Parts: sequence; C-alpha cells; structure tokens
Amino acid sequence: MMAIVEVTRTYLDISAPADLRAARSEDPSLKVEQQHECSIELFRFLYREVGKNYFWIDRLPWTDEDIKTYLQQPEVSLWLMTYNEEIAGYFELKKEGGSTEVAYFGLMPHFIGRGFGKHLLTCAVEQAWADGAKRVWLHTCTDDDPAALPNYLKRGFKPFKTETYLVER
Repeated sequence: MMAIVEVTRTYLDISAPADLRAARSEDPSLKVEQQHECSIELFRFLYREVGKNYFWIDRLPWTDEDIKTYLQQPEVSLWLMTYNEEIAGYFELKKEGGSTEVAYFGLMPHFIGRGFGKHLLTCAVEQAWADGAKRVWLHTCTDDDPAALPNYLKRGFKPFKTETYLVER
C-alpha cells in the first residue's frame, strides 16, 4: 500500500571562501580525484549505491546516451573519494553563471559515520572555489541522511529557502 509522505527540502549556500569551516582528514589512505572520463557504469553505480537509502530515483531511468550527454557538459564535473583504493563516496559539481551547485554528494553506506563526509564536503566546496565559483550552493531534504544538514551547517553553509512537498511511497 502506498503512503503519502511529507518531505522538507532545505536550500543552503556559502558565499565566500573565508566562510568555509574546513574539516579535512589527514588520513593518507583517503583520496579525492576528478573522474575526467567517468564511465557510464561508474556513474550509475555511484548514484544507485550512494542514493539507495535516500530515495534517489530521478536518474534511474536515464539511458546510456542521457548519461554520456550529461557528463560531456563542460560545466559538470564528478569527483570520486576512495579509501585504500575502495570507493568511499563522490560529489558532482555543476556550474551555472557565477554559482556552483554541489549537485550530488554522498558516501557509500559502509563509510558513513567515520567522519569522511566533512572531509568530502570540504573538498567539494574548495574545488568549487578553485573553479571560479562566486557562490556554492546545495540542497538537502528530510529523506537524506540525518547527518547531512548538520554537516552543511557546520561547514558554514546558511539556509536560504525551504519548501515542503508530498511524495508517494
């Protein structure tokens, strides 16, 4: 039986590099690298595995051609975090005008709770600034991991809009 669930989405931004409260891990086993030639298989794997507990469904029906076209856009970049060469998480940046959106961000389920999210978010925001952003923004919702919003706030993001919507589950 389907149920109607209320979800609250919160939009947050950070408007100056000095506002970032960085939290980096010094663990040499942790690496974050851009995927210049991200394969369709890796793209699908990251989206499916990172988002499976948070109702990430909008990209599931994308065809190979949809993914290829999306990844070829010069304003899109995908960054992979590994721990001892095992995939630990990723983020996706999307530039639009002077703003950069952290469009997707998350950890593989078995890496949650180790403090890697704050490191990955720090890397994402620093990369956005390095790529010329004047503002970095993202959104989260009540379907996301409960640690997501606190992490964003602790890193210096400020909420600028909220909205509530209903979904069927």
